[in-house]
Order: sequence, then structure tokens, then C-alpha cells
Amino acid sequence: SLRWTLVLTWFMRLLAVLWIVKGLGAWAAILGIWPSTGPFEDLSTGYQATVIYFAVIDLVAAVGLWMASTWGGVLWLLAVMSHVILAVFFPRIVSAGVPLMAFFMSLILLYLTVSWLSAREEQ
Repeated sequence: SLRWTLVLTWFMRLLAVLWIVKGLGAWAAILGIWPSTGPFEDLSTGYQATVIYFAVIDLVAAVGLWMASTWGGVLWLLAVMSHVILAVFFPRIVSAGVPLMAFFMSLILLYLTVSWLSAREEQ
């Protein structure tokens, strides 16, 4: 039989890997490794603050996800919803196309569904 708790753990670990890559991408922008943005110091303060926010929250959320902890899931939801909300209201700072937003919303829906099934299984 399918054990939803195990499915949730591995789904969280997959998300952790994706969010480590996302967080390292933010650090690459800060360190100037990401050449398309130009020198980090020359960018707007709003852009700098946003990149720093995601450089921290994405990696911390990834650690929590890897540990399959409740706080990791909550922090990941905060991180991904922050990205979605900022992309909607500040598209010049956080650019995200419709496919990426659909992907993020699908991940959220999948996470909530698997979490719910896992919680039901434990009852």
C-alpha cells in the first residue's frame, strides 16, 4: 500500500533540491557570477533587498524541507508565496512568466494535497 508519509518525505526532499538551486542562483546574482544582471551594487535597492531575501529564505527553507520538518514546509510556503506575490505586484523586480507561476502553484497544490493525505494516514 502507498504510504503517504513516505511520499511526503521524498516530495519535500525533491523540493529541497530545487530550492537549494534557487537559493544558490540568488547568491550567484549577489556575487556577480550571474552576468545578465550586471554588478549587484549597481542594481536598485529594491532588487538588492529582494535577491538577498530569497538568498536567505530559499536556503533555510531547503534545509527544513530536507529534514521533512513542519517548519520547513511552512517556510517553503512562505518563500514560494513571496515569490508569486512579488512577481504579481513587482514584475520589474521579480520576473516570472506564466509557466513558472503555474509550476509554483502546482507545487503548492501538490504539497498541500500530499500533506493532507499524510495527516489522514496517521489518524
